[in-house]
Amino acid sequence: MTSGAEVLRAEDWDQWYSTLELAFGGVPEAPEERELYQRLTEPERSLVVWDGSEVVGTAGAFTFRVTVPGGRPVAAAGVTMVGVAPTHRRRGILTSMMRRQLDDVRARGEALAMLTASEPGIYGRFGYGIATMKLRAEIDTAQVRLTVPEGTDEVVLRRADPREALKVCEEVYARQVAGRPGMLVRAPGWEEQGLLDPPGNRAGGSPLQCVLAERDGEVVGYTRYRTHPSWGLGGPDGAVTVQDLEASGPAVHAALLRYLCGIDLMRTVKLPNRPVDDAWQYLVSDARRCVPRLEDVLQVRLVEVGAALQQRSYQAPLDVVLEVTDAFCPWNEGRWRLSANAEGAACERTETEPDLALSVRELGAAYLGGVPLSGLAAAGRVRELRPGALARTSTAFGSDVAPWLPHGF
Repeated sequence: MTSGAEVLRAEDWDQWYSTLELAFGGVPEAPEERELYQRLTEPERSLVVWDGSEVVGTAGAFTFRVTVPGGRPVAAAGVTMVGVAPTHRRRGILTSMMRRQLDDVRARGEALAMLTASEPGIYGRFGYGIATMKLRAEIDTAQVRLTVPEGTDEVVLRRADPREALKVCEEVYARQVAGRPGMLVRAPGWEEQGLLDPPGNRAGGSPLQCVLAERDGEVVGYTRYRTHPSWGLGGPDGAVTVQDLEASGPAVHAALLRYLCGIDLMRTVKLPNRPVDDAWQYLVSDARRCVPRLEDVLQVRLVEVGAALQQRSYQAPLDVVLEVTDAFCPWNEGRWRLSANAEGAACERTETEPDLALSVRELGAAYLGGVPLSGLAAAGRVRELRPGALARTSTAFGSDVAPWLPHGF
């Protein structure tokens, strides 16, 4: 008989993580990956379900700060490592862990929870909404040309050892965080994730490589990537896979992209994770040959509706009453009056007639400013109860910069 969700004991971590690996296909991770995630795991925020002496359910959370519209980093639970043993599916184990976890998040005073899902349809029933997308692309460098902005030639590039350059790369990253919703403030230890490079994960490619961009003697950008040499009947046909590209300004971004597109013997530059408004789209001569593709990434859940809506800023003054449904966290159910102006936002319970009706899932999707409420309404997921309220609220919830999660957790 299975137990309820319990807090993980540190001594049970190996068995707990092995069950997680089993739930995700049974292939053990490389020792360096396993060791890093053991260090990053917060046992007091991790849950385990037992069947006798066997671990059959796992779930965890990381203590994060994430940027919200307005540039403010706010506390959020990074839900992670969720798995159920294949022998114990459809027994309510996942639901019991989600119940315990969201109760714990609320008790900690965190208004937000977020996750990335291996299967995007799983978490909607727990109130999570897809809030960010990523753009994949493969630039055919034999067919596509770049038009770069003024100042690109003034950027100096130099190769560097990824580990030796880690400190300056993290300084560049930290300067970008406030400028884009969805980016994470990297807590100590998380910088190591970007250096994970086990040979088994390279898919035949090179070890991780790093190039720094400098201007006036200061590091203002970097890229980490690996090359995959290949030869076809017509000659070199290699690919560059870009893991990270962070840049302070258009010329720096263009200089790094031009470098990646110009590496000898490589025909394709693969960008597996870029913001949907990323500048590469406007530098290339033919975006069609770059095979762009959208994929969902970060899902957001408002654990405390009032507190969460007060933490972000809004693009326009707003006074709206929201009728919110939330079956899984019923403390959020009811009418909320959201008032926002240049000085801040307030969100309180009210008995006033509502302007919009929606579930907490739609609020999570729209929270970071990348999913318009008007689009959700067109899909029948938001109802306008007072004429004009939808347009005003959708505009206010938006963001000039597309939200983006630069790496998983």
